[in-house]
Amino acid sequence: MTGKVWLVGAGPGDPGLLTVKGLNCLREAGAVVFDRLVNPLLLQEAPAGCELHDVGKEANRHPIPQPQINQILIDCASRGLRVVRLKGGDPFVFGRGSEEMQALRECGIECEVVPGITSAIGGLAAAGIPVTHRDFASSFHVVTGHLQDGKEPQDWGKLAVLPGTLVILMGMSQIQTICAALMSAGKPADTPAAVVMRASTPEQKVLCAPLSALAQESEAAGFHAPALIVIGGVVSLREILAFSGSA
Repeated sequence: MTGKVWLVGAGPGDPGLLTVKGLNCLREAGAVVFDRLVNPLLLQEAPAGCELHDVGKEANRHPIPQPQINQILIDCASRGLRVVRLKGGDPFVFGRGSEEMQALRECGIECEVVPGITSAIGGLAAAGIPVTHRDFASSFHVVTGHLQDGKEPQDWGKLAVLPGTLVILMGMSQIQTICAALMSAGKPADTPAAVVMRASTPEQKVLCAPLSALAQESEAAGFHAPALIVIGGVVSLREILAFSGSA
């Protein structure tokens, strides 16, 4: 009998932000295939005897390539297991969840998505930074700073002129290039900006600076991935909205 795969979003980092449905899936799993950004505390919710498969990736370091991850999911489900594919944030937001679901469907394996809180929204909220506000932004745009090899880089010129808030995931290795390109395309140098590292966890750190100084100050302060970059007037609200735990 073939099993089933649940693609579960683990949220931005705080294990308490996993959805109830995601937690129930985890507690009934026969195998958990998890990413690097998943909080290890969540793995303690898996039942005794559950298989744990670490398939975590880092920038420029993929010890288990994506086709092999797909095959692990297929193999576990083919053995009749209830498989939880546990992914940081939301499975369909720069998480390759749709690619994994395609591979499973092609093999006739039943699968379901359990949405998670994306760090692009929840991670910033944990830092006291909203993505929208009637006085500052009626829209927000989420992009990746890390594209597939061979793909053209993001068109920062077009992104620079968009109204609203710009949120960049996986952009720390390119932060200097990104900030320079946005300003070169007309984004004001004094635009409020911030970097949020390890969002929603006890290790969370936030650095706010004008766009012109963001790259230099974040590097000097030792900020590194995993981190979010956010650019726009909403960042100025952090002074008012920050709360205990959002430091």
